[in-house]
Amino acid sequence: MKKLEKKHPLAVRWCHWVNFPVLMVMIWSGLLIYWANDVYWLGFRNHVWFKFFPDWVYTRFHLGHRLAEGMAWHFTFMWIFALNGLLYTAYTALSGEWRHILPSRHSLAEALHVVLYDLRLSRRHPPRRKFNGAQQLAYTTVILMGAGSLLTGLAIYKPIQFAGLCAFLGGYPAARLEHFVLTVGYVLFFLVHVAMVVRTGWNNFRAMLTGYEVVEEQPAPA
Repeated sequence: MKKLEKKHPLAVRWCHWVNFPVLMVMIWSGLLIYWANDVYWLGFRNHVWFKFFPDWVYTRFHLGHRLAEGMAWHFTFMWIFALNGLLYTAYTALSGEWRHILPSRHSLAEALHVVLYDLRLSRRHPPRRKFNGAQQLAYTTVILMGAGSLLTGLAIYKPIQFAGLCAFLGGYPAARLEHFVLTVGYVLFFLVHVAMVVRTGWNNFRAMLTGYEVVEEQPAPA
């Protein structure tokens, strides 16, 4: 027998859907800024194996020569990103939602189990609850990444005013690299997150829209 079961509170859903377009604008405007000092690549010594954004990317998507515009968008939406993150953190702390998200000593083993199940290498279904071990690790990590983005962003935005923070992060070049790596991490998280939502189907997506999901009620033992 199927029934509706409450899963996500309104505050969590609000912060989730606000954060999605804000983060997209932050990444897009960050590319406009990055164009002015495109320094990161993978390789060995002077041999470039992979450059993150070749010149044709800037040309094709009209990302070049828009530094001032990128900075205006980035620093405006930075405050929305920060406020939304603070509100989410405060709500989860005060409401007790953190108990569902914070990993436990069993989360790592359960996350491995979830990965094996998703890759069809295990037939044993993960335990059913609000967030499994893999989700706990992923969501906690992305929250910490958000805090890291704010700190590294402040360090490279105002390296003189936040000289102590900049030094703590390893100096301006290190803080900028850390900020870039975190951005790459968001993109990877987003791709995996969307893939998992598609895989689990409409029920999971509906839960983040309405707050409720449809569950199969187990019959009571005779």
